[in-house]
Amino acid sequence: MKRNKLYDTIYIGLCAALIAVCSQIQIPAAVPFTLQTFAIFLTCGLLGGKRGTVSVLIYILLGAVGLPVFAGFKGGIGALLGTTGGYIIGFIFTALIMWLFEKLPGKKWITLGISMVCGLLICYAFGTAWFIYVYTNTKEPVGILTALSWCVFPFIIPDMIKIALALALTSRLRKLIPFRT
Repeated sequence: MKRNKLYDTIYIGLCAALIAVCSQIQIPAAVPFTLQTFAIFLTCGLLGGKRGTVSVLIYILLGAVGLPVFAGFKGGIGALLGTTGGYIIGFIFTALIMWLFEKLPGKKWITLGISMVCGLLICYAFGTAWFIYVYTNTKEPVGILTALSWCVFPFIIPDMIKIALALALTSRLRKLIPFRT
């Protein structure tokens, strides 16, 4: 295995593990939140879109086969098919959006920040649509504003803070470690 391939494999695996660990770190608030999205942003920021997307896919596959890597030590297909499963699948779209933005010209840090915000919006959209579908089919009909008030609005400020932290850490860590081989 070439040195670059070895480093790629190590970084991808470490970042998938980082996402799993950050998924279990819960910050108490009126609506508790995890550092899951922070790890997604940091992973894609450090590794780039291609390797970042692979890390996210590995994380989701590990959870899908039953390893307790999702928030609250959940795992299995049931977690993906539940009300919050759409947000987990939405992480793939977040990573893909960030990968797409790498191709855009312009200031790298501004572009990276915008890609994180756009990726988060796509994740919110996919996750909320899935939440409405599952909730309506298992409990009772729920409207878009109710779903947004439960699943998105309480998380906007914490997610913006996570984006700011991921941008700052990405900037510092890229100077110290050659993530892009």
